[in-house]
Amino acid sequence: MIDSVKQILAEFKPAGWGKDLVAAGFVRTVERHEQTLAITLVLPFAGQSLFEQIKEEFDARLRSATGATRIDWTGEIDVASMPRAQQLAAVQGIRNILVVASGKGGVGKSTTAVNLALALQKEGARVALLDADIYGPSIPTMTGTLKERPVSFDGKLMEPVMACGIKSNSIGYLVAEQDATIWRGPMASKALGQILHETRWGEVDYLVVDMPPGTGDIQLTLAQQVPTTAAVIVTTPQDVALADARKGIAMFNKVNVPVLGIVENMSYHVCSACGHHEPLFGTGGGQKMAEQYHVALLGQLPLHIDIRQHMDDGCPTVFGAPDGELSQTYLKLARRVGAELYFSAKPIATPLYTVALDE
Repeated sequence: MIDSVKQILAEFKPAGWGKDLVAAGFVRTVERHEQTLAITLVLPFAGQSLFEQIKEEFDARLRSATGATRIDWTGEIDVASMPRAQQLAAVQGIRNILVVASGKGGVGKSTTAVNLALALQKEGARVALLDADIYGPSIPTMTGTLKERPVSFDGKLMEPVMACGIKSNSIGYLVAEQDATIWRGPMASKALGQILHETRWGEVDYLVVDMPPGTGDIQLTLAQQVPTTAAVIVTTPQDVALADARKGIAMFNKVNVPVLGIVENMSYHVCSACGHHEPLFGTGGGQKMAEQYHVALLGQLPLHIDIRQHMDDGCPTVFGAPDGELSQTYLKLARRVGAELYFSAKPIATPLYTVALDE
């Protein structure tokens, strides 16, 4: 009976998975109690919505194959800690650090970082957000927390600011909005290091870091100082952006930070009146670059007026319209990022906590 269950479940292998559900060891237990079949699934990365997908796809087939009249499904999110670049010491309580970077500004890096962080949390992970864009911090504006300031109860560590339900910190919380941040590279790097290490993050599965755009000395220094798990490169389809994105990949390769993959933002424009999709900036650029550098094309995100409006309102798309079609693209991206990160290397630890499935 167990073999037939596993044979059916082995058919589940979404994009980005290195192995199927069974071969990867994600089927934790299969038990029969009279006419009830109890199945426990464990995912070591953000992917909570996959539990419902598995249930819908296989529930009827499993009942037919086993003769069970009922299947009790349980899903657990058990986010694995993955290796850090250059074997740097981990930040206390943080299992994985994902840096979101771009070779140039204006490609939607911060928008992608914020919505990715929110989507990872919606997919069952514990997430925090660090705005490392020292010269142009935008996360306080994008999350409606511009007037917030971190506090310290012990005079040593800052408490993170809650932004749309996730912990965050930013130089934008520490410097007045009208003040320009005029620092040389070492000062900027020191400031980021202090924010990273002197914030009481608590237990976090993914710390998403919004990096400064570009590939200069500051970006190199930050990449070397932060105990990064992997980098995600954001680009747009046109040639000029792709050329700069290539520089970003080369930079991370230089400092031995794994590049998880590429996110092609503004991949197509969605007309708000009729819903027509049009590739304003060309097509296929992200896919070609992913193939060239042997990395994954993690997602293709739309250009839509609602995404811009949500950010201007301080209410990002995934937070403000979580069930909308636009949010689904970010949730799909989060699931792909989580899976790619897990299958990219051997985990070093797997702290467990449970997400119960509704009947």
